[in-house]
Amino acid sequence: MTDAIKKTLRDSAGARWFVLILVSVSMLIAYTFMEVLSPLQTLIQSTYGWSGTDWGLVTGAQGYLNVFAFMLIFAGIILDKMGIRFTAVGSGLVMIMGAIVKYYAFAHNFEMGSTIIGIDARVFVSAAGFAIFCVGAEGAGITVSRIIVKWFKGREMALAMGTEMALARLGSFLALFGSPRIADAFSIPTAVLVGTLALCIALILFIVYCVMDVRLDKQIEDEAEEEEPFKIADLGVIIKSKGFWYIAILCLLFYSAVFPFYKFSSGLMVNKFGVDPSTAGDIPSILPFGTILLTPLFGYIYDKYGKGASIMILGAVLLVIVHTIFYIPALTATWVAIFAVVLLGIAFSLVPSAMWPSVPKIIPEKQLGSAYALIFYVQNIGLMLVPILLGVVLDKTNPGVNEKTENAIAIFRAEGVPANEISAKVQMLREAGDIPMFDYSSTWIVFVGLTILATVFAFLLKAEDRKKGYGLELPNIQK
Repeated sequence: MTDAIKKTLRDSAGARWFVLILVSVSMLIAYTFMEVLSPLQTLIQSTYGWSGTDWGLVTGAQGYLNVFAFMLIFAGIILDKMGIRFTAVGSGLVMIMGAIVKYYAFAHNFEMGSTIIGIDARVFVSAAGFAIFCVGAEGAGITVSRIIVKWFKGREMALAMGTEMALARLGSFLALFGSPRIADAFSIPTAVLVGTLALCIALILFIVYCVMDVRLDKQIEDEAEEEEPFKIADLGVIIKSKGFWYIAILCLLFYSAVFPFYKFSSGLMVNKFGVDPSTAGDIPSILPFGTILLTPLFGYIYDKYGKGASIMILGAVLLVIVHTIFYIPALTATWVAIFAVVLLGIAFSLVPSAMWPSVPKIIPEKQLGSAYALIFYVQNIGLMLVPILLGVVLDKTNPGVNEKTENAIAIFRAEGVPANEISAKVQMLREAGDIPMFDYSSTWIVFVGLTILATVFAFLLKAEDRKKGYGLELPNIQK
């Protein structure tokens, strides 16, 4: 009888997995908007005359506010002090605000040559909108991680985190596959608008979660042990942990070799593998399918059998192989690109499935919100700087390509060619050899270097686990 009284919502598999579905679909939608422009790189550059540097400035905007304004750090502190519900709903609202600004960037008819602080006006506003959106998206990410720990700790936590990540990757597929088709059938602004409207659904799902969370808190408030409130000084526990820094730097290097791939993959597919720009997102869109199946599987293996540090090492090694394949100039067959993307999907399943559930083994639960925030902060440094670096390298190693593209666009505009037809005409000039194709080989050396460093830090983390006894190689499920 006593055991029955103590049962709570999270003891019900149906309730906690319903919660997981709510927050996972919210993150699916967030990742859909995150990548809504990624497969449109060639189309946007041909339509608006953006350079590789312009593209890097917009795609690297993920870290502008999160890093320089320390918004991610504040999000972690707010999460620990104000709680999950406040942070979840707040993050949803901020995502919508940023999406609206980004939509305006493409829907508004800016004057030719207009600038803001020396940056093309459309580029500046688009980057500003994406930066605001990413404050909400990253805040939502750390909140969802904290939610999963709250509802699944001592149970199938790695499987739950793997499932959430798998569904989030499905959002990337929806963007990579659907965005070019929406833009082709309607316009680039329409593709952004669809993603913006979807974010309103994500906010509603977060609100539904809050109702579940209130019910759980009422059930556990009597049995919860009195705990000291979070203090800023508690950040010292995190900062002094060598294991924390190894996992944070591994996160930075690993994700910097994956998410910027989404941003530059369509250009790679068009210029190296000869894929049509209208379907340039199709091959990269294969990536999430492997993660949908494998991330929960690897999470289940970690839950039941352990080997978390070893799983991260294997994933990092596979990533080295993937980007080496993309780098080698002689490998231009379409099947090679497909094979590499499939392998990337496996690597992208291995590391996150073990990395995120390992954090609670290194950092006490009281500081988890701030710990996840610090990891996301470090990650965002890479997600901000790497796309900018890639864009600059792309321009520097392809002199004259942007200038010839901009001249062609100016001529077509002067001739009255409709905006939605300019990209196709520019692509015809590229195929005819009048405008050179971009060479991505030097750009991809950056990715190869990141993956080698990621492998080094994965081995360092495993060595630290042996020394400190975190239990990264032990199962998560408590028997």
